[in-house]
Amino acid sequence: MENKRVVVAMSGGVDSSVAAAILKSEGYDVIGITMKTWGFMEVGGAPKHESGCCSLDAIYDAKNVATALGFPHYTVDFTKAFEEEVIDNFVDEYLVGRTPNPCVICNRKIKWEELLKKADAIDAQYVATGHYAKIEYNSVSDRYCLKNSKDNSKDQTYALWGLSQKSLSRTLLPLGDYTKLEVRAMAEEFGLKTAKKPDSQEICFVADNNYERFLREKIPDIMQTIPEGDILYNGEKIGKHKGIPFYTIGQRKGLGIALGKPVYVTKIDHEKNSIEIGDKKDLLQKELFAEDINYVSKERLSVGERVISKIRYADKGSISEIIAADNNSLHLKFDEGKSAITPGQSVVLYDEQGYLLAGGVIKKGM
Repeated sequence: MENKRVVVAMSGGVDSSVAAAILKSEGYDVIGITMKTWGFMEVGGAPKHESGCCSLDAIYDAKNVATALGFPHYTVDFTKAFEEEVIDNFVDEYLVGRTPNPCVICNRKIKWEELLKKADAIDAQYVATGHYAKIEYNSVSDRYCLKNSKDNSKDQTYALWGLSQKSLSRTLLPLGDYTKLEVRAMAEEFGLKTAKKPDSQEICFVADNNYERFLREKIPDIMQTIPEGDILYNGEKIGKHKGIPFYTIGQRKGLGIALGKPVYVTKIDHEKNSIEIGDKKDLLQKELFAEDINYVSKERLSVGERVISKIRYADKGSISEIIAADNNSLHLKFDEGKSAITPGQSVVLYDEQGYLLAGGVIKKGM
């Protein structure tokens, strides 16, 4: 008999609540787990009303849903793993002038790898989340494939490119065939408390969206030693920056430079401790190099292969060509210039059918 026990990661939001409800209605032995990964006391930036994931409100909402649907719910402390895998990486990347994507690392290292360990401990075959994405098994290639969800505006495959084949083989994603409106309607039908709960937008552990505040409070001794450096425009020194960690590619506000027109950060040079700024057109680049590649729906990519590439979550994707690819690195060329290719962010590659082929971390654009 198939093991139908599934651990559902419950954030206290409507999506994971409905995912759990669907699986329960399909006869799965559901166990809800809310992952405690951080607290406002540790990371600061608490809003007046704690309503994000990991807050007490989120935990109570998840437990309320589990009780209403009749399955057990537990809160599990993942703070140590989250600190080591996600927050430390976030800090280290900003210190060298890169802009990290903590959600990608959290999904791979915490929401899947750590959660699967808990699943094994309670003899559960599957884990499930409320992500908008689809998983399909391809018997020809013997691979588990990730595919865009029905709701393109909510598709979350971009943040899931780091999942291993082992993780995908044990994952259920019940929301892939539904739109957000349909999910909220189902939440109403199931009578869930979270039916009208708004979505969370910011990085979970920087609730106020103030990265500078977070870094200064997290590593105050290091922040005090961050040196100022030159801001360059067309090769000329035109001002001083307050420290490499406080800038990102494409940034326009907070530069402290008045040139009578909008200017943007176009390059961050950690070794030279300099920031280059330029006009909007200077943000356009046609090639990028990426590392830490993970192949998902394909085992490898071929030189000359045409793919659709996204360089940020909200990117609609652009046609590009594989210039070079191996097990750990990738060189892409876009048909048209892409704006603000940002080291540290993810590049994710798809085919025309919406299958996620591979992903990696952007090393540089050119």
